[in-house]
Amino acid sequence: MKNEYRELFEEYSRGRIDRREFFRRLAVLAGGAASAAGLLSVLEGTRSYAQVIPMDDSRLDAGMITYPAGDIPMKAYQARPKREGRFPGVIVIHENRGLVPHIKDVARRVALEGYVAVAPDALSPFGGTPADSNEARPLFQKLESAANIKNFTAAVAYLKTHPRSTGKVGCMGFCWGGGVTNQVAVNAPDLNAAAPFYGSQPALEDVPKIKASMLLHYAGEDARINAGIPAYEEALKKAGVEFKTYMYEGAGHAFFNDTGTRYNKEASALAWERTLAFFKDKLGG
Repeated sequence: MKNEYRELFEEYSRGRIDRREFFRRLAVLAGGAASAAGLLSVLEGTRSYAQVIPMDDSRLDAGMITYPAGDIPMKAYQARPKREGRFPGVIVIHENRGLVPHIKDVARRVALEGYVAVAPDALSPFGGTPADSNEARPLFQKLESAANIKNFTAAVAYLKTHPRSTGKVGCMGFCWGGGVTNQVAVNAPDLNAAAPFYGSQPALEDVPKIKASMLLHYAGEDARINAGIPAYEEALKKAGVEFKTYMYEGAGHAFFNDTGTRYNKEASALAWERTLAFFKDKLGG
């Protein structure tokens, strides 16, 4: 399949163009509406969710929970090992499609490594992530930034006091969630470690507030996000924040998402390996 088709579908799936404009442009590329209709079914098939860890994996306790956050209960997916013991906590923050099956699967992957994983649903103020991702995207525009950050930093407090937690807490997030991960690091002094994936950087004046160790993953083909790297790194150095930056050349934004058209298997596997080693070093487990 031509890259032009995949790139156009990615633009549509991220809400940058509506369905009518997407189909019009696809028809131009494909040479007609009939061909476009056939391509559409193939492209949408690439969004079938890759389930690496089954929902009913016998090694895990997993399911939906709520935790207190300001004026609302935050919905979240939680997964933890069934075996006895206490485990460090890890917050998993979704992309701008909400708490989709892929992110729940990532939380299960984290849990199997020996963590209490919690994946909050940013759209809890609206009742939670709708089943149709096309309905989810506009809701992100309605989120109030300060309240949204408080809802996620509340997950740090939840995990620090969780009865099965050691009290050490890390955070990881992807795309939109990568930017939120940076904000959690700024606003939660109790956070021990953060691993944002291709996330927008926080305001430079806020960087000295970061107390967590930082592991920054970036994609080589991601000019908009990468433009902020030099200033962020300089601010981290001046603030004395421990950090490490990895650039995955040849990979594009969202390279970790194995349900998306930009998935890069090699970059994803390496970033995952580095993240697990980072959490083990900073959180234990």
